Amino acid sequence: MAHNHHSHNHSHHHNMKDKNLMISILLNILITVAQVVGGLISGSLSLLSDALHNFSDVLSLIVSYVASKLSKQKASVNRTFGYKRAEILAAFVNASTLIIVAIILIKEAIERFKHPQVIDSNLVIWLALIAIVFNGFSVLLLKKDSKNNINIKSAYLHLLTDMLASIAVLFGGILMKFYQIFWVDSVLTFLIALYLIWVGYDLLKTSTKVLMLFTPEHINIKDVVRAVNNLPKVKKLHHVHIWSLSDDELHLEAHLDLYKDLSITDFNKLLEDIELVLSKQFNINHVTIQPEYNKNDPKEIIVQD
Repeated sequence: MAHNHHSHNHSHHHNMKDKNLMISILLNILITVAQVVGGLISGSLSLLSDALHNFSDVLSLIVSYVASKLSKQKASVNRTFGYKRAEILAAFVNASTLIIVAIILIKEAIERFKHPQVIDSNLVIWLALIAIVFNGFSVLLLKKDSKNNINIKSAYLHLLTDMLASIAVLFGGILMKFYQIFWVDSVLTFLIALYLIWVGYDLLKTSTKVLMLFTPEHINIKDVVRAVNNLPKVKKLHHVHIWSLSDDELHLEAHLDLYKDLSITDFNKLLEDIELVLSKQFNINHVTIQPEYNKNDPKEIIVQD
């Protein structure tokens, strides 16, 4: 089975992705330090909550960066797939931290709402503006890669929600400065936390499905079987497993019942036809087929191993 790789472009793209992640890490460390100091001086919970979220961003970006580096490690006898699942695992960890941070923020927001405090709104406004600019820049850096990579998407979502949180903090700072509405600090913190849970849950669900080897949502197994069964010499594709190893590797493993007792050469030709159909119609790029002729085994599409 042949696989084409444009190694130079692929390597350049990976290097740019890693470089963008590193820039985002450094920017977020600066924001976090500034917001912690500013939050403690001003007494703003929404600023401290934003700093906590930013700190989780730093951790998530580091996890994403390490996972991205690991995913390029070569396979070995002990790790036959290499570290290709590292990025899926990173997305799972990042989604989990989003939800944990959100729960902490909700608890703090409820406490602060019961006991509102006077807040130095000028400091809140300036730090929120700095966070918006830095996070906005990081969001733009990662936006392109986030569309094709679940790991980068998890980092991108951390940064995007943080930018939105900073906009909310800025809005709250303005209300506190001109109208002395200090309870808005707690309300905004609560709303930020709810938004974190919403995006975190979706990412957690997606990464869990990949880790559990579930069939990707865009794949209809019956359509896959029908497409292969339409090929000449094929009697029935059965005992099918389809799963994503990583963002760009989609695997199919199945048994293939044949009408004739084919030679290895004839089967290789048929296998090429099957690979072409699966690649073109379903983007399945790794195919493992067990050929069978007059074998007495279960012929259902899905067989419980």
